Amino acid sequence: MFRCGVAYPRFRWILPLLLLFALIFDIIAVAATSGWVEDEDAETHYASMWKECRGRNDHWSCESLMRHSWAQAVAALMIIGLILLILAFILSVVAMCNVNIALLGVTAILLVVVVIVQIIALIIYPVKFKEEIFEGQYYFTWAYGFGWGATILCIGCSFLFCCLRNYEDDLRGDAKPKYIYTSS
Repeated sequence: MFRCGVAYPRFRWILPLLLLFALIFDIIAVAATSGWVEDEDAETHYASMWKECRGRNDHWSCESLMRHSWAQAVAALMIIGLILLILAFILSVVAMCNVNIALLGVTAILLVVVVIVQIIALIIYPVKFKEEIFEGQYYFTWAYGFGWGATILCIGCSFLFCCLRNYEDDLRGDAKPKYIYTSS
């Protein structure tokens, strides 16, 4: 016999795990000091969310980017997104352990807010960097990519949390299995 559909009880473990990965990616993006952007040679100039450094070899001169209002806005938005993601992760664990449908909706809404806040921050940074600090060819590094990775995971999880609200019995394991083929 072939079972039709998705094994919803597995979502009880997969979704919080995906949110944990998004949380780890977000922490890496916010805490990275090696830079979000580096110049073409990766030897003379790089900038993280917090500071920009110029120099060569062992002689580096670093300045805080927090003197710019756009950098303060990016840092604030990323930290707000991180805090909301931590809250969403905690709510998802509680919701999946108890199969609390109301908490699934709250988690989905929190994740949508995280996505909006982080997309704004991840768009402001390269635009303002290129307007105010740009001096040649730059590449965005893995730390900036982790910020986008966390945001993309949050987009997917928000859709799944919205959809799971309709499948309470399936999540609990109370739904009757549907078969495509049965032997006579």
